[in-house]
Amino acid sequence: MSDLCVLTASLLMQGKVPGWKPATPPQQFWDALLNRRSTVDQLCSSNTASTTVTPVAAAHRPEFSPGTKSVSIQTPSQPASGSQLYAQRLAALRSGQLYTRLPADSFKPVWQTASYRPSYEDWLKLLAYEAKAVTQGQGSQRLTVLLGDSIAQWFPAEQLSRDRFWLNQGISGDTTSGVLKRLSVLDGANPDSIYLMVGINDLRQGVSNREILKNLRQIIHRLRASHPYTRIYIHSILPTRLEEIPVNRIRRLNYNIKALTEQEGVYFVNLQPAFSDEDGHLQAQLTTDGIHLNARGYRMWQLAIAPVF
Repeated sequence: MSDLCVLTASLLMQGKVPGWKPATPPQQFWDALLNRRSTVDQLCSSNTASTTVTPVAAAHRPEFSPGTKSVSIQTPSQPASGSQLYAQRLAALRSGQLYTRLPADSFKPVWQTASYRPSYEDWLKLLAYEAKAVTQGQGSQRLTVLLGDSIAQWFPAEQLSRDRFWLNQGISGDTTSGVLKRLSVLDGANPDSIYLMVGINDLRQGVSNREILKNLRQIIHRLRASHPYTRIYIHSILPTRLEEIPVNRIRRLNYNIKALTEQEGVYFVNLQPAFSDEDGHLQAQLTTDGIHLNARGYRMWQLAIAPVF
């Protein structure tokens, strides 16, 4: 049994994530998934087996997208909804494994009929458990963190390099203010690089450019304080096909984000040229709904950032 397995099991059984209880979903959901057996060995056994958006007043509460099915890669062999992805990742955690290192169809008997719809708070807890397990089980392994919203959350694990651990800390609907509030779960980790993809939900919620830039600056300061030797990559905000978010606004904001990264001495990853069509919108062949990426879109992202790996 691996150290990471023992650690994960003890975290789940003892609830050692500050201020959190390990059973927020309905009790029967956790009972069915964790089997509620008393020993660590039992716990760690591997049972493999487009909408019109109206901006609203600025709110610092991350939006939880009502439907996440469209943001995943549509194949029957891997999760295609937030419910399924949550169930798969929880099952991987239970078995003492990191889901980003597993085949896409891992734990299919668990997730294929999943119907429990996790809340933003559920995702916060799950990601905190994953971060805690990796923090204490990383050893000499290299670690990279993906941080942000649903675009980061649904990055296909099979497209991640195998020379390191990958910790995916993306949450559907999250904003710059939401990410800023949850950075503490990474304090004990030792990543060599952190990739941040966030900001589009701020625009959908009517948050001002000034507020977005202020939050990004605070995120950078916070990450540099806790990870002084880590390379920090801030992604540009991707173009969209939504009329409610003008092309020129995203262009101006990305120009300002680039200037911010230069001021703060971190890296800027400009994805806008690779993803934009001739009118500046997200290329239709790269998206499922005008904002989220499809399989081709994720391959484009992978190719764009491959030189920095």
